[in-house]
Amino acid sequence: MPDPISSSPIRPVTLASPWRWLALGWADLRRNPAPGLLHGLLITLFGVLLLWLARDRFWLLAGAFSGFLIVAPILATGLYEVSRALAQGERIGMGAVWQLWRSGDGRLVRFGLLLALAGTGWVLNSAALITWGSPLPIQKPMDFIRYVVLVRELGLFEVWLLLGALLAAPVYASTVVALPMLVDRPVPVGVAVSHSWRAVASHPGPATLWAALIAVAAAVGMATALLGLLVLVPLLGHASWHAYRDLSAEVGRN
Repeated sequence: MPDPISSSPIRPVTLASPWRWLALGWADLRRNPAPGLLHGLLITLFGVLLLWLARDRFWLLAGAFSGFLIVAPILATGLYEVSRALAQGERIGMGAVWQLWRSGDGRLVRFGLLLALAGTGWVLNSAALITWGSPLPIQKPMDFIRYVVLVRELGLFEVWLLLGALLAAPVYASTVVALPMLVDRPVPVGVAVSHSWRAVASHPGPATLWAALIAVAAAVGMATALLGLLVLVPLLGHASWHAYRDLSAEVGRN
C-alpha cells in the first residue's frame, strides 16, 4: 500500500514547501533506505578520495571540490528513480538504479558535460581573482585561509563569495527541475532547462530558500569531515524529486 506522505497530492509552492520537500525526502529514505545510503556512501568515499589527492594543493583542491559538486547531482539521478517508484507504491533496489546509469542516456551525458564546463569556469575565474587580489601567492589550502579568509580587511574574500554565488545561481536555476525531469520524461535538455528556469522565476522565494537549505546541508557535510553526506546526500536527492514534482506542476498550470 503506498505511503500516504510520499503519494500525497501536489500542493501549491510556498515558502513552507522546501520544509515539506525535506519531510517527504526523509519519508522516502526511511521507506527504502538501502539505495539512498549506498548513494551517500559512494559520494562520501569519492569526496574523501578527492580531498586526499588534493590535500596540499589549493587549486587542485578547488578543482576537485567543484568536480565533487558536479558529480553529486548526476549520481543523484538514481535517487530520483527510487522516489518516482515509491510514489507509485513500488520499492526498487540498486539493480534498477544501475540500469538507469548504464542506459547511457545521451541527455544526462550532455548535461553532465555542461556542468563540467560550468565547474571549470568557476575554478578559472576563482584562480584569476585570487591571483590578482591576494598579496601573497596561494599554493596550499592554509595559504588561502591565512591570506584570504582570515584577513581583517573586507574585500577579496567577500568578492570571492559573491563571484561564487553569481556563478552558482544560473547553474542552480538550470538544474533544480531539469535533472529530475530528464529522468522522469523523454524531453530534450533544452526543454528541461527552460522549464527549470521558468519554475525558479515563477517561485523566487521558495527556490531561493531551497538553494539556501542545500548550501547549508553541503556545509554541514563538509564540516563533519564528509561523514554527514552519508545521510544528507540521499535526503536531498529524494527531497529534490518532490521539489521537481511541485515546481514543474506549478509551471505546467501557468
